[in-house]
Amino acid sequence: MLLADLVAASEAVRSTASRKAKTAALAAALRGVDPDEVAPAVAYLSGEPRQRPLGVGWAALRELPSPAGEPRFTVLDVDNALDRIAALAGSGSQAQRRDAIAKLFGRATGPEQEFLRRLITGELRQGALEAVVTDAVAQAAELPVAEVRRALMLSGDLGLVAGLAFREGAPGLRTVRLKVGRPIQPMLASSAPDIGAALAQTGEAAVEWKLDGIRVQVHRDQHDVRVFTRSLDDITARVPEVVEAALRLPVTTVVLDGEAMVMHADGRPQPFSLTASRIGSRKDTDSMRRTVPLTTYFFDVLHIDGADLLDEPGTSRYAALVSTVPEAERIPRIITADPVTATRFFDHALTSGHEGVVVKSLAVPYQAGRRGSGWIKVKPRHTLDLVVLAVEWGHGRRRGTLSNLHLGARDPDNGEFVMLGKTFKGLTDAMLAWQTERLLELEVSRNEWQVFVKPELVVEVAFDGVQNSTRYPGGVALRFARVLAHRPDKSAAQADTIDAVRDLHVRARD
Repeated sequence: MLLADLVAASEAVRSTASRKAKTAALAAALRGVDPDEVAPAVAYLSGEPRQRPLGVGWAALRELPSPAGEPRFTVLDVDNALDRIAALAGSGSQAQRRDAIAKLFGRATGPEQEFLRRLITGELRQGALEAVVTDAVAQAAELPVAEVRRALMLSGDLGLVAGLAFREGAPGLRTVRLKVGRPIQPMLASSAPDIGAALAQTGEAAVEWKLDGIRVQVHRDQHDVRVFTRSLDDITARVPEVVEAALRLPVTTVVLDGEAMVMHADGRPQPFSLTASRIGSRKDTDSMRRTVPLTTYFFDVLHIDGADLLDEPGTSRYAALVSTVPEAERIPRIITADPVTATRFFDHALTSGHEGVVVKSLAVPYQAGRRGSGWIKVKPRHTLDLVVLAVEWGHGRRRGTLSNLHLGARDPDNGEFVMLGKTFKGLTDAMLAWQTERLLELEVSRNEWQVFVKPELVVEVAFDGVQNSTRYPGGVALRFARVLAHRPDKSAAQADTIDAVRDLHVRARD
């Protein structure tokens, strides 16, 4: 298949808000994919390269060659080129990577260059997330979507699942089983505004502290342990403490779900940024574990000594967890249907320095890869009034509108504004239309992607926390920021200060 055909399918998906229409467009494209192109095609349509990490950042894409006149690239050509780029390492690899990127982009047409740039940098916001592509695979292969979803849940590899679906149909998909040592997609939690709303959905439930660590899935087969992240990356070599925790358990084989994080000596959590830095580091693990040790907490078990527990209710899985994992390594939890009792437990989690709680149905199986109503997270909502400093043009449905806001806090010492991050989340179509008109009125300059504006428009922003950042001049950034409302009733002089943001960060850390 020509890359141009895949780009056309991507554009068709981006131009519609209808999930049904997205699925149909993707299914039509997948029917034309050759068998050896299935894995890269589904990866690209899901919004990321099959190769991770590529080691290519924005700097390598600043100066690209002129586009080719005619589309000649196949999907397999691109995949082979990205394989070669991902394999580059050692002395001189940076220059080799730049040359390889130039050759790749030099063979691509203008639309293909734009697609590849956004694919490589993670900016391919086309609405074709993995769940939609999964449904499209089922439709293209004329199979029940439940069969495809379960195979994906157990394998964690949509390319593998798509290949089986097209080559072998349902019998091939049914050969996929939970295999110790091969990660599966984690079960995810939906959100509720408060404890009462969560319990109204679940009835009597387990209420667990929600820790702000790195999600880990731990597989042990006798003395062999492997540790995977939420995105199914293998981080075993970086987390010896997690490996040792698994090896201490009185089992032969086990698959556990949990969190790894860096703690203060008094048992309170360190900032998430420290945990992320520790787990992201590939340097001198022995030294890192002495200075920044990890603590592991488990909250679910998916397999134990030859028995798969995925389809067991939450009560049965937790009983198996209790029989396997010592209390000190389990996340605190209670069982209640009483909102008052649950709220007290929620408050205790917050005062202990944690994010909030997860309310878990006692009956649901482990719904891997799904964000259903079986698990519901409840967190306090932090808000700030921040000033828009610049804004980026939108993509897909948002093309032609100013979408991604650059947000800044006021520096009371000099009256300037300190950037804290970007967000396009939370904006309705009406909000997009209004802010596009208003921000164009405030425009002072622009480039191809951005419009810079007078720092006058205030927006109310919700966020999950504040973390250290070397990317922004204030040294901190917001986590998971989303716009709640435009506040034209407030002046920029009334916006929150960078001191207030840093104070939030310090209080969360202490």
